[in-house]
Amino acid sequence: MLNKLSLSLQFGKFDNAARHRAALPRHQVASWIRQALQSDAEITVRIVGALEGQALNRDYRHQDYATNVLTFGYSQQPVVTADLVLCGPLVAKEAKENRTTLRAHYAHLLVHGTLHAQGWEHETSEHDALVMEARETLILARLGFDDPYQV
Repeated sequence: MLNKLSLSLQFGKFDNAARHRAALPRHQVASWIRQALQSDAEITVRIVGALEGQALNRDYRHQDYATNVLTFGYSQQPVVTADLVLCGPLVAKEAKENRTTLRAHYAHLLVHGTLHAQGWEHETSEHDALVMEARETLILARLGFDDPYQV
């Protein structure tokens, strides 16, 4: 049984935002996130341009560049509460470089961010990275996507 999800899906203003909106129908985003959830959740997903992505990464992580996904986790129990911010132009660039579809890369990053919101980490140790990558790969396989780490 899938967990309950309250989802807010937002799109900032940036070039080609319509392409990103078309790749991310609300029901699809909800399905991808639900597959990664281990409890009920309230999640906001915001797709932003490079400037907004860079500003958020600089202000909250003190790294002055846009990154593909930022996870702002507020609670894990009894309900996962988080904001996931994805930088649309960077996601599109990475999808092209990795020879995958925009849809598949968004699915991967949404699963990745949802796992972070639940306390999964990959920057703490090589073991944690391998465990998290294996979890992502399993979830994405259930969703019909190839292993994103076999590029």
